[in-house]
Amino acid sequence: MTQDIWLNLPVKNLKKSIEFFIAIGFTQTFGLGNTEKSASFSIGEKKIVLMLFTEDVFTSFTNHALSNTTIGTEVLFSLGADSQDQVNDLANRAKSAGGTVFAEPKESNGFMYGCGFSDPDGHRWNVLFMDTSKIPH
Repeated sequence: MTQDIWLNLPVKNLKKSIEFFIAIGFTQTFGLGNTEKSASFSIGEKKIVLMLFTEDVFTSFTNHALSNTTIGTEVLFSLGADSQDQVNDLANRAKSAGGTVFAEPKESNGFMYGCGFSDPDGHRWNVLFMDTSKIPH
């Protein structure tokens, strides 16, 4: 069985994307995976790996056209939060770092609190806090 999960994303401006992900709290990892055209991050306690690649490098190994994130969404990455405050903080960080909050923090279904944001390249992310004590049984 696989041991790790790696998310690979194409980016237009690697430096800008690195700054964005650092600003929202991802941890840049150094060594393997970091070049002038790529950067590596770990996400959360489980250390999920986020790899950023310049678009030319990304398409060289996918052998496929890039999605146009201005008109469609190919994937939505979901991040778990420990509290409503953490959701609010991440939404504010994303906004301040140059991202776009497309869904302001709010409660839904009586037990979830979340928001949605896009990174500078239009990739969509959401952050969810689930109050398990309020989940209907």
